[in-house]
Amino acid sequence: MPRTLMIKNEDIVSALLAVPEGHRHLRLALTTKDGDRIILQEAAVAAVVRAYVTLKTHPVKQTVKMVSMTPEGLKKGYAKDQLIEVESEDAEVVRELTEMF
Repeated sequence: MPRTLMIKNEDIVSALLAVPEGHRHLRLALTTKDGDRIILQEAAVAAVVRAYVTLKTHPVKQTVKMVSMTPEGLKKGYAKDQLIEVESEDAEVVRELTEMF
């Protein structure tokens, strides 16, 4: 059964961002007070950062919805699966997110 995790800033005891030995891309590792580790690959971090910057700097846009897909014409070195922004109504994105709480 799927779980919903709400991780607050106060739940995180450390965050590491680097390219691990033997790898070519960044990884973000979050360690929680409970000792759990969440490791995100660079493609996921980049997608979330793009969405965040878009919302914080756009004069009108209020939501972003991304879905996992494999885009055509992918540049060399990019992960096959990418989180890509899709068209969506603001109210629908807010409703979907609200239902997760």
